[in-house]
Amino acid sequence: MTDIQDRLLARLREAETDLDRELARQRERLGAGFDRQRLRFERAVLDQQHRFRRGLAAFFARAPVLFIVTAPVIYAMLIPIALLDVALFVYQHVCFPVYGIKKVRRSDFIAWDRHHLGYLNLIEKLNCDYCGYATGVIAYAREIGSRTEAYWCPIKHAQAVQPPHQRYYEFLDYGDAEGFRRRQDARDSGPKKPSAAD
Repeated sequence: MTDIQDRLLARLREAETDLDRELARQRERLGAGFDRQRLRFERAVLDQQHRFRRGLAAFFARAPVLFIVTAPVIYAMLIPIALLDVALFVYQHVCFPVYGIKKVRRSDFIAWDRHHLGYLNLIEKLNCDYCGYATGVIAYAREIGSRTEAYWCPIKHAQAVQPPHQRYYEFLDYGDAEGFRRRQDARDSGPKKPSAAD
């Protein structure tokens, strides 16, 4: 990586850290805090949230017909998503130890917390947990894929990819044959332990 790429990447990581801090401040302003890794709201905040909950009858009365008609299609995606989840678990537990790639913690990507929100009714809680699971599995897959790509083929593409995963900027430039061979030879002759790219 060039010096300018290093500086830009450092600024990007600093901005992500600043964003995380700001989100934590917002949670604190909303009266939310973590208790043994579980988000807890103050009683007054929960009471206020309950005032905004829409009952099931009102929820269905206001739902457009097409939302109800398409719901089975949306929820049918749960089958391939769950199969992907299982396949990813098996893949990384079988392959990653062989290549010395650090395993991905699934719990870092799949969050089950929206059902604690007092302003959501049962259907909204189910929808929110479904979306959290689906996008979490996809993020989990992306992380497993990026670790695999960093190990086997750490080369940038000739065309732009949007948005690239976090390891992409550390990949070799497209066409850098000498750098690729040097990196792969070092990988193949090195010890089989979790790689630094993890």
